[in-house]
This record gives sequence, structure tokens and C-alpha cells, in this order.
Amino acid sequence: MKIVPRPISGASLVSDYLAAREPALGFYGGLRPDRLDSYRAKTLEVEPHFDRAARERLAAHLGGGGEDARERLRSFVEEGGFAVTTGQQPGLLGGPLFELYKALSAAALARRLQGALGRPVIPVFWLATQDHDWEEVRRTHLPDMDNELASVELALPEGMPAHSFHQPELSDALPEARTRLLEALPTTDFSEPYRAMLDESHGEARGLADAEEALLQQLLAPAGVFILRPDRADPARAALPVLLAELSEASERETAVGERGRALEEAGYALQVPLMAGGVNLFVSTDRGRERLFRTEDGGFHTRGSDRRIPLSELRELVQADPARLTPNVLLRPVVESTLVPTLAYVAGPGETAYFPQTAPLFAAAGRTPPIVHPRLSAVLIESKVEKVVEKFGLELDQLSRPHHELAGDLTRDEIPSEVRSAIGGLRGELARRCREVADAVAKVDPTLKGSVDGVRRQGFSALDDLEKKVTQALKRENEIALQQLEKAQLHLFPQGTPQERVISPFYYLFRYGHGLFEELEASAESALLPSAAAPDSERPPASAGSTG
Repeated sequence: MKIVPRPISGASLVSDYLAAREPALGFYGGLRPDRLDSYRAKTLEVEPHFDRAARERLAAHLGGGGEDARERLRSFVEEGGFAVTTGQQPGLLGGPLFELYKALSAAALARRLQGALGRPVIPVFWLATQDHDWEEVRRTHLPDMDNELASVELALPEGMPAHSFHQPELSDALPEARTRLLEALPTTDFSEPYRAMLDESHGEARGLADAEEALLQQLLAPAGVFILRPDRADPARAALPVLLAELSEASERETAVGERGRALEEAGYALQVPLMAGGVNLFVSTDRGRERLFRTEDGGFHTRGSDRRIPLSELRELVQADPARLTPNVLLRPVVESTLVPTLAYVAGPGETAYFPQTAPLFAAAGRTPPIVHPRLSAVLIESKVEKVVEKFGLELDQLSRPHHELAGDLTRDEIPSEVRSAIGGLRGELARRCREVADAVAKVDPTLKGSVDGVRRQGFSALDDLEKKVTQALKRENEIALQQLEKAQLHLFPQGTPQERVISPFYYLFRYGHGLFEELEASAESALLPSAAAPDSERPPASAGSTG
């Protein structure tokens, strides 16, 4: 097994930020993820907002963290610790690989910063249980034992409202999904601990959020990652001041966010999160599910789905009784997180990195500044059987993202024997020359006959194209086994044309390679950290952005 790290990239804003180019860097507050002095400056910004009591409250909300969690939290409280955060929706059965990469990157950065800053720094995974995009999380994929891409899908009740992930219990749906995943996985010397994790977390009827929390606490325990669920009563109530301020100042916030968006666009950067006229950065839970709030002309609000009108006073009463019913959107969520967690850095994928500059006005309204955005590990896992195929064809990894029929066609065309290619090319040239001679000759008899000669030339060229295709098809038949191997390699590295890390379940690899692979991924996350924490205050060239999904 080979782990090939690949720098994240995305929009030009992301590339410019990671290369420390202006004006992008200014949209991230001028703080660089590759400089230790940026993290030191961030501690001075965060410190005034978190006393011992605030850290004690956070410690009480956190789950997981591994065997020494209690001692680490004690140090975090008593010594005035900080955090590196990351997060993701609760993907089915652990989600795709990049969810694991984010958590391991946060743990690695926390360890580095703790050593460099001389203060406790804990990694916290924000499990986005308040989100509601079920279509995005209800499937996981893996190559099955027949080397086909298997899709495991969570069966949802027909007509189920778009409730947040923490709300509905899913009857037998989660155990059934777990069974289908296990059927696609082999029994190996390494599989039993991971099978037990899946059995314990998804073996009975429960909600998706509960199942994923239980799974991640076990899976991430060796890395010491803590889990924070914002839907729990205490964190939800602690977030209320930020949410209620957004309600009270919705119009002003919309104006400020709009101005920030225009500044980004004028600098040549596209907005990652589109802005909606009248939109509030909040959702409210109703009997129809989680609905976006919009302002009304009379100072109240209405929901986007049911168009129910709710006065501000009624909303306040509603959420005071049940704080979890009011939840932030993607732009306000980091602000809520930074009021609950003393966050120095957020470990992000390319999409998150692109939207963080849009959050600055909301942080400012809360009297805070955004955390430093550090890129997560991005990597391709290449099994030896796949590596042999890639080497056989002499391909670069990115070439394998192309549709198979296109790649196979190009490879077989390249393999047409030179004498065949030369002969067909010569015949094309001779046909073109002879057709010109005939056209000149018949033009003296009747100029209109030139069109007929052109038709003969086109028919001849078409026939030669058909001949070349037949030669290619003959080569394809001859190379059928090799091309089948190529197709399987593409399935492992770019399933459905998408980067492996965004599709395939980590359990496909953990069942086969065990905790040793987990440790290698931890080491890869450590190696992929930007130079900041490795060499204090040294001037390092900025990290360059590469290509990945």
C-alpha cells in the first residue's frame, strides 16, 4: 500500500491563499497557516474570550478523546488550553476517506502547536448533527470482493421531512446498511476490531447522529480526537446569544456580508456560498423539517419552505424553550464554534477554505476574528495491484480521472503499429493530392464537378477513419484483459470519475491493512502540515497549491 499525499486546490482564492499571495491573504486576516508567529498572534486574539469557566463548560460537552481524554481535558482547563477544530456532517458508516483525513490533520496540527506554543492544544471534531442534507450523507461506496463499486444506501422513510440529522430514529435502516457494508468487506487478520466498531455503533435502531458519534469516538480514539455535538442541550443553549444577535441584526448582517461578497468578486474571486436577498444566516426546525429563515418587511421572519410567518418575539420564545430548534447556516456556524471553542485553526477542505473569507463580517459582529484556515491532508491510497497497472500503462494519476472509454481509446490509438499508422497517413496524403489533380482536370470540363471530387475525397477520408477505428478495435480486443485491469484501477483511484477520498469508505482499507494503515495516515497528516509549527518563526517559502478533488 502506498500513500500519495496531494496538496489541496480549488478556486483561485484557495490557490492564492495557500501561496500567500495578495489580495487573497488579506481576506484571511493576513494570518498564514505556514507561520508559527500567526498562531502565536491568534492565541492573543482568542485568550480574552475564554476563562477557566468557559473551558470547563467546553470540556463537559466533549466526548471521545481516547484513553487519556480525562487527563488531557484537565490540563486543557487548568493550563488555559486552545483547540484545533475541524468538522463534517455525520456521513453514513463513517463517511468517505476525507472525513478521516480531516480528523487526523487536526490531531497532527494540535500536537505540533502544543509543542511549539507550550500550551495544551486539543483536536476537536465538530460533528455537524444540525445539518439536514440527507441526500449528501445517505450513501457510502467501496470496491466489493468482485472488484465492482458497491453502493450502500440508507433507506429513508418515504416523505420524511428534512429534519436535522440528530432528530429521526431510523428504525432498522442503520443495521441494514451496516449489514450490506459488511457483506462487501472481507474477513482478514485485521478486520475484527473494525467489524466490532460497526456492530456496536450501527447494530441497533438509533439516529444517524448517535451512530456516527459512537463510531467516530472509537475510530478516532488512537489519534486523541474529541467530538463535539452542537445539538446537545448545553452547547445549543450556549450558542443562543450568537443566534439571537443574528435575528436582531439580520438586516445589518445581510448588508455587511453582501459588501464582503462584492469585495471578493471585485478582487476577481467567485463566491463559494451564494447570497440570497432577505436571507438570514439561520434555520429553524418546524414540523416540515429544518427551514431557512428570511426577513419580512415588518421586521419579522418567514420560512422558505412552508412560508410560515413568525414574529421576532415568537421566535425568541420558541428557542428559549428549545434552543436546538434554531441553528446556524454554513457562514454563521464557524462563529458559533469559535464562541464555544478557543479555536486557533480550522482544518478545512477546498470548499471550506474558499468560503471562510465570507464569514469575516459575522465574526466582527460577534467581536471576534476567524481562525487560521489550515488545509487538510489530501491523499490517494494505491494498493500494489493497482500500482502495477498504473506503472504498466505509464500513466500519471490525474489521467486516470478521465472516462474509461476515452482513456482506453487514446491508449490503444497510441499502440497502433508505426507501419500501419505510416501507411494510413501516406494513403491520406496521396488521396488528398490525387483529388486536387482530378479537381483541376475536371474544372476545365465543368467547374461544377469540383463538388463531386470533394465528395469523393470526404468518402475516402471517412473510409480511412473507419479503417483506423477497426484497427483500434482489434487492438482493444487483443488488449482486453489489460484494459479491464485499467478500468479496475480507475475504479479504485477515481470511482465515478471522482477522487477516491470523496467516495470510498475508509473501512475498505482498514479491513485489509489494519491499524498499521491508520498509523501511516497519521504520519502522512503530520508530514503534510505546513512548515509553520515545524520551524518556529523561520521564513519558509509558502506552500504551493496542487491539484486534487
